[in-house]
Parts: sequence; structure tokens; C-alpha cells
Amino acid sequence: MKTLKPALAALAATLLALPLARAQPLEEIKVSYQPALYWALPFFVATEKNWWADLGLKPVFSTFPAGVPQIAAVASKSWDVGGTGSVPAVLGHVRFGIKTIGLSNDESAGNALLARKEVADRIARDPGSIKGQTILLTSNSTGDYAVQSCLKKWGIAKSDVVIKNMGQAEIVSAVSSNNADLAGLWAPNIYTLEEKAGARVICSGKDGGAIVPGALIARGEYAEQNPQNVAKFLAVYLRAWSWMNANRPAAIEMMRKFYAQGGVSISDASMKKEFDTRPTFDLAQQLARMDRSRGNSDMDSWFSQIAVFMRGTGAIQSVPLASDFVTDSFMKRVQADPKLREFANNTK
Repeated sequence: MKTLKPALAALAATLLALPLARAQPLEEIKVSYQPALYWALPFFVATEKNWWADLGLKPVFSTFPAGVPQIAAVASKSWDVGGTGSVPAVLGHVRFGIKTIGLSNDESAGNALLARKEVADRIARDPGSIKGQTILLTSNSTGDYAVQSCLKKWGIAKSDVVIKNMGQAEIVSAVSSNNADLAGLWAPNIYTLEEKAGARVICSGKDGGAIVPGALIARGEYAEQNPQNVAKFLAVYLRAWSWMNANRPAAIEMMRKFYAQGGVSISDASMKKEFDTRPTFDLAQQLARMDRSRGNSDMDSWFSQIAVFMRGTGAIQSVPLASDFVTDSFMKRVQADPKLREFANNTK
């Protein structure tokens, strides 16, 4: 009996310690994104599923209507990681040393030039008829990049049209009220205008030959000081896509809730189109797009083309080396860590 008491006492101490181990405080991570967008849906899904806490993180979210104000907010260190378009990701590197750490999706088909029906028919017959017309778009955005790629495809210079810079909601309102004919938009605003105003896509970034990647980003200083947290962030994001791609009907229900929170209402057909036309990347595919073993990676090429476009618009003065800001080090951390790798690839 005397020998049993110490053993029982040790067991009791162990059992008492277990809840304390599980109750380790979660580490705050500030996540920025733009609401009601396809590539931002993983943040909502991961929160609903409580996957952040599984890796010891507590996300604090901040949202922005577009990439430029999102990037500007990094100056006050108001966010640590997040997602944005490839154009603001490049701008963020040039101005604030932001790192691009992964891909959110291929949104080449999700950025486009739209026109009201009667105008769309005319341009389809004669693309040159767009000369002299006014195009509403959000400057220094992926929508801007897609529009410029379409003009280039048609042999039309930017100076041949009138560009008016407006926010996406303002553009939708202007075209819907017949106060504008042409608009550069990104999804799901594209579908809103198609469904509510009968507008048509006359050329997407994909049609114009442009690869438009979405970017996962990190504030440079935060990434340097907290590399494991950045890797955990990536694992959570990838886990959400793994689950959504394996559970499409449930993911669309999640999308409906997420879009409604952002004031967006589109049809089931348009939500399905989001999944069908915008490829995402699992862990292995992310690493493959970042692979520099044979020279420049796919991501290097895509972001370099974006930078050339931005120099042409005057947004940046010179084209930075993609290798200076596109980094695979955090994605490789996920791959090298058995727990994070399994988490990222989990479809349940």
C-alpha cells in the first residue's frame, strides 16, 4: 500500500496537468483580406471549423475594399499576414517590403472587362469600336491588369480609351443605372453585374493571355521574427482549400454565408463558376509553382509580368526581381513539419 500511494499521487498530478497543457494561450495573428471574395473564403471556413486554434493561433481580422488601402495599412503594422491581388502584392514589396509567400488561386478568368449588352455586341463585332470609350476600373488592381491585357490583345493602346478610377461597388452601381457602358471588375462583382444588369464579359484576363495569380502575403518584419506562425497560417489556409475541394456542396453553403456577410448575393450557378474557373493549389502544387531548380519559377514569371505592367502604369519606377519578394521558405516549413504537412493536406 505504501508503494501504491506515491504512484497514485504521481498519476493525479499528471491528470491535473493535462488540462493546463491543453489550455496554453493562443498566439494572436493579425490577418488581412478583402471580404466576399473567393480566395478569402478559406479564412471564413477555417474560423467556422476552429482550425486556427488547432495550431495555437488566434486570428484577428481586418478587411479592406481593395488591395491599395490594404497595402497602405501595413505601414502601421495593423496586420501580419493575409491575402491580396498580385498587383498590390508587388506594390507592397516595393513600398513596404511585403513578402509573397504563396498563391491563393489562379484568378485569370475572375478579372475581366464587361460591357452592357448592346455595347458588348458591338465590340464583339469590332473590337476597335472601343476606342474613345470610357472604362471604369479600380486602378493598380488585378482588374486593371486584366483590362490592359485585353486592350493589348486587340492592338489598342491605353491612350485610345478613357480610364476612370472608381471602387468596385461604385462601378457596379454606375453600370447598373446605365451611367456607364464598360467596366473592369473582379469576381464576384462580375457575376453581380451579369445577373442584375445583364452585362457581359467581353474579355477576361485569361482571354487576354494574362496569368493573374492571387497572392498570400506577410509583413516582412513579422515573417522574419515569426516564421513558424507564418507556416501555421499557410497550413490553415491550405487545409481550408483541401476540405472545400473535397466537400464542394458544403463549401458552397459556406460561400453563401460568407458572401452575404459582405453584402454580396449571387446565384448558385455563379458560386459554382467560382470553383470551376479559378484553380487553387495544394501544398505540392504550391511548391511546384515556386520551384527554382531550373531557373525562374512559375511564380517568378507571373509576378515579373505583373511588375512590368505596373511600371507601365507608373505605379512603380522599376521592375523588382521576383526572387527578392516571392519566397518559398514558409511553404517549405509546412512541407518539412509532419504535423503541418498532414494538417495542410487534411480533407476532413
